[in-house]
Amino acid sequence: MARIELDLAHAYRPNPQQDSDYALLPLKMTFEDGGAYALLGPSGCGKTTLLNITSGLLQPSHGKVLFDGRDMTRLSPQERNIAQVFQFPVIYDTMTVAENLAFPLRNRKVPEAQIKKRVGEIAEMLDMSGQLNQRAAGLAADAKQKISLGRGLVRPDVSAVLFDEPLTVIDPHLKWQLRRKLKQIHHELKLTLIYVTHDQVEALTFADQVVVMTRGRAVQVGPADALFERPQHTFVGHFIGSPGMNFLNAEVRGSKLLLAGDEWPLPAGVQLPEGPLKLGVRPEYVEVTAPNAPGAVAAKVRQVQDVGTHLMLTAEVQGVPLKARLGVEWLSLKPGDEVWLQLLGQHSCFYVNEELVS
Repeated sequence: MARIELDLAHAYRPNPQQDSDYALLPLKMTFEDGGAYALLGPSGCGKTTLLNITSGLLQPSHGKVLFDGRDMTRLSPQERNIAQVFQFPVIYDTMTVAENLAFPLRNRKVPEAQIKKRVGEIAEMLDMSGQLNQRAAGLAADAKQKISLGRGLVRPDVSAVLFDEPLTVIDPHLKWQLRRKLKQIHHELKLTLIYVTHDQVEALTFADQVVVMTRGRAVQVGPADALFERPQHTFVGHFIGSPGMNFLNAEVRGSKLLLAGDEWPLPAGVQLPEGPLKLGVRPEYVEVTAPNAPGAVAAKVRQVQDVGTHLMLTAEVQGVPLKARLGVEWLSLKPGDEVWLQLLGQHSCFYVNEELVS
């Protein structure tokens, strides 16, 4: 296992001049020894580029990669002692499950007794003990991917195990089981795991720390609750949550907050810069309140969706759609109704130039 430090940028074209020329904008990041991390973001945001630089499949155009303080920037994955698991299973169909799992250890001349013990441990963790003597060719796609996962995990001395969207080929009902299994394995083996995904559920259920990326930038690193409660960038607010955070334009004038045509004193204990900003509030924290209540805005109901455990209200505030998660007692709301929604409170976030200021 290793503590991995990155201080780098990367451009696929020579002589980058502007931000759009970079696949990865300058970043500094540390993956602590034994941590479980997820690189989360939409396609093209740079997360696989970052993973491949970490593994040694790609050398950064600027900067360096350190493992436990040692410069590894120009070294190969083998020299870094990295295991990488890809989107599609990379296994030997002609071998048995046991032979596939043992392959990385036999390549390193590990004694057979140790190989047998380690293969048995990993197979048990993956619930494959009963399939060790089966040929891989006859297995389903999810079982083959479990072998790929096992091959990445089987080396106890590996610096880190890197996963590039490893559940892509897995049936949806099995993904949850494998995520739980990976989480369990991490707690048992204490390996440094870095997991690339565009699926927030995968990231938030697997990782202790999530790196949210967009347009070549890592805009926030933190645990699931921090990403949800205090998004440091409006992109994180949009991307995390289902649906994402609501945003409304506002303005600060002196000690007053102007929002949706109304004016209120700034919330207690909140200091905001003068001028335009954005108010962000999660649908979970929007409440129906009395008309003209402090911190509430008038909205027109557009849609009310009954999803069983709660209602999802879509309303409009000065032409801007706004979502609220409400209790089923508000089922009587109909499109066209006026409703007052409480937006200001302890969960409100304020952004200037897309960055959190309070």
